[in-house]
Amino acid sequence: MKAFRLLLVSFLVLCVSTTNVVASKESDKNSVTDQAYLQAQAEVLETFVAIAGTIVAGAGHGYDGEFMDQLISFHAYGDKFVEFNGGLAFDSAGNEHNERQLFGEDLEEDGVIQFAAKEGTLNVAVYYGNVANLTFISDFILMHKTYGLITVNNLITLLFVKTKGEWKLVHEHHSPVMVPLTD
Repeated sequence: MKAFRLLLVSFLVLCVSTTNVVASKESDKNSVTDQAYLQAQAEVLETFVAIAGTIVAGAGHGYDGEFMDQLISFHAYGDKFVEFNGGLAFDSAGNEHNERQLFGEDLEEDGVIQFAAKEGTLNVAVYYGNVANLTFISDFILMHKTYGLITVNNLITLLFVKTKGEWKLVHEHHSPVMVPLTD
């Protein structure tokens, strides 16, 4: 598991380092949007890797499994939490159920074949040092108990807030990648 985690961290760091960051040409270096917050970016990436690790380790091992509990612990549930997924909005309870159901029950045991971001799409933007927006296009390959092998290519936004020294999810947005029309 440690080797997998190291490989995943290396992959994510490579993705972030090769992702182009579009910055304003304005010279307002005091603007919150121009500050990098490199330490916070590294912490958010580490949290994301830990989230991925719990998903991979807990796949198909039960709704109330140890790893599903760990996955849920990365969320700051409450009245402000919202998830957009599949054209629907879910509150804290809905998000928790969805994640436990999909990763703990619906997948085959050890059914995460690949948990990755499309190359060049992973981006972490930190604001004020305590709010972070992590975006990427997913390249997940999952072994579903009912549907078999499925690939999930979604536009994903994960909004984190640092609270009590830990980065917690306060919002998730998942929507399918739309294939551009060609002439």
